[in-house]
Amino acid sequence: MIPRIDAKSLFDRDPGAVDAVRRGVSDPGFLVVHNTPISPARITALIAGYREFFALPAAEKARYDMARTGSNRGWGAPGSEQVDPEANPDYKQVFDCGLELNPADPLAASGLRCYAPNLWPSKPAGFASALQCYYREACAFSLGLLSAIAEAIGEDADYFADKFTRPMALLRGNYYPERPAWATEKDFGIATHTDYGCLTLLATDGSPGLEVRTQGGGWLPVSAPPGEFIINFGEMLEMWTAGRVQATPHRVSGTQEERISVPLFFNPNHDANVAPIGSGRVIRAVDHLQKRYDETYVHLQTRSAEPAN
Repeated sequence: MIPRIDAKSLFDRDPGAVDAVRRGVSDPGFLVVHNTPISPARITALIAGYREFFALPAAEKARYDMARTGSNRGWGAPGSEQVDPEANPDYKQVFDCGLELNPADPLAASGLRCYAPNLWPSKPAGFASALQCYYREACAFSLGLLSAIAEAIGEDADYFADKFTRPMALLRGNYYPERPAWATEKDFGIATHTDYGCLTLLATDGSPGLEVRTQGGGWLPVSAPPGEFIINFGEMLEMWTAGRVQATPHRVSGTQEERISVPLFFNPNHDANVAPIGSGRVIRAVDHLQKRYDETYVHLQTRSAEPAN
């Protein structure tokens, strides 16, 4: 069972909410949160903007094709990602954007691909500003969730505060069409995978499709209406917490209905050490994240042997 948690109660450190988080982060490694600072109307409008973008002609979207870049900013066509090397490339479309650094920031000219410039389409009107506004809200909410999670598992609530000042957070719009008639057992909207980073804050249009693998090997469907969020955790947070927080495999096979979801992959600063707390080891966040990106994005797979910078 995936716990459903009142975000305000969690931020107020209500014992019942804290206990639900403590249990949920390890099994099943997913949560659903409601009563959040982000309104359902905001999510409905955000999804409508993505829907309008994905409905544009392919030739228009191709002007912002991330395959032309050495990073993951802009539109990803069907087949642009392959999260499972044993499956075919995923048939969904995506639009990715990330942190926009101040031009005076030394990292802006560093060449780090995790801070690459965004590719903003001219249509639909107001798309870029809506995404930028939501990005700020979602990052602030995610940091609050991380603080509460840290405290729930016995760490200092402020442990993560200074590690997300320039987050490698990636905001994505996923467009899943109805499952194609040609799809085989190796074709997915997104194949079985674990997320790569820290915490994923997922908004959806309410449509079903997401499935979470249980410890017994079965699949548990999970959905949430606009205004509620599905929360799961990535490989970095599992490493960071020495397994106290689990990165759980999940997938979208696809249904007879199209679906839009909007994950914020909330990842720390590039130079954050994500090795287990107190281990004395060093694992730079950017090294782990870029390696996984290079394995996943089809246009970056040929660069997988290059240094991450």
